[in-house]
Amino acid sequence: MFAITAIDKMTNQTMKAAQWDPQQQKVVVKQIPIPSPAPHQILVKLASASLCHSDILAINQPNMTEPFTLGHEGAGYVSKLGANCTDKGFLEGDPVGFLYINGCCFECEGCMVHNNHCTNGKPVVSGFGGVTDFGCFQEYAAVDWQNVIRLPAQLDPKRSSAIFCAGITSFHAVDSCDLKPGQWFAAIGAGGLGQLAVQYAKAMGFQVIAIDINDGALETCREQGADVIFNSLSQTDFATEIKKITNGGVHATAVFSGAAAAYKSAPSIIRPGGVLMVIGISSSPLELSTFDLAIGTYVVKAESTSIPQRMGKAVDFTAKHGITPEIEVRSGLEDVDAMIREMQAGTSSKRMAVVFE
Repeated sequence: MFAITAIDKMTNQTMKAAQWDPQQQKVVVKQIPIPSPAPHQILVKLASASLCHSDILAINQPNMTEPFTLGHEGAGYVSKLGANCTDKGFLEGDPVGFLYINGCCFECEGCMVHNNHCTNGKPVVSGFGGVTDFGCFQEYAAVDWQNVIRLPAQLDPKRSSAIFCAGITSFHAVDSCDLKPGQWFAAIGAGGLGQLAVQYAKAMGFQVIAIDINDGALETCREQGADVIFNSLSQTDFATEIKKITNGGVHATAVFSGAAAAYKSAPSIIRPGGVLMVIGISSSPLELSTFDLAIGTYVVKAESTSIPQRMGKAVDFTAKHGITPEIEVRSGLEDVDAMIREMQAGTSSKRMAVVFE
């Protein structure tokens, strides 16, 4: 059980935060006030925070002028309950993970699709700044209680931050393909999400192929159970080889990369009637053959972290099967700028995370 320290009981205290400064174009570590949870919120003391490719989208937002805290993947411990949260099943000290959108109603028709579509509130995405600065690369975060879930005993908050975006997204990506044990699943993009997808797919009983241009990331996928790996840059005939190995193509492939080349190659490895799962966010529109869609050459689906009502299934499956993100623990918030640079350069082969003392 996490012990609530004196600072958790005090007000007007400050905390460290790693913030992107648009003027300096770098991450600066600042002292900012510890947030006070609103009546419907839970104050979480962060145990870990992970870097995601979406954080690169955050720093590239146009018209941002003020520093803002980065990060939307976090896990920690309940530090304080808002006035209206005492009957929600949480206690101070509980280990928790949480999703990354505050300010929505969590109940309307839009929220049942994705909380960004809320029609009754004003959604605020963690790590993207705005009117309410809300991010995970800081020591505390105030989170709407609907987004919070108590961690099973098997999940350590210091190793679980990446589950609360990457892990849940990867679980949904694999689970929603609706495959049967023994069928073939391919992960295109062997970064953090792809590596987790390999673990989920193997736990579900599928045969797994991992495809990337980074040999280090591919070797990590092999260690995590991938049956076959391909470097699509050096093995240019990978699509032909996959068709041979799978006797006609994979039953589903999920694209975890946002690269146009990744999406362009995906249909070439899918067997007739298979699934193309869209996960990676591309900077350009996705080009697909309407003829192939019309005759059922492949079916297009898409997934994301989705809504809080769906995260319990993913978290329980993760705990039951011992699925853990491959993370590189960095020295602290002072290293977030270097983490950003490595992700931009494509030199990182694992997910990078900060673990708080």
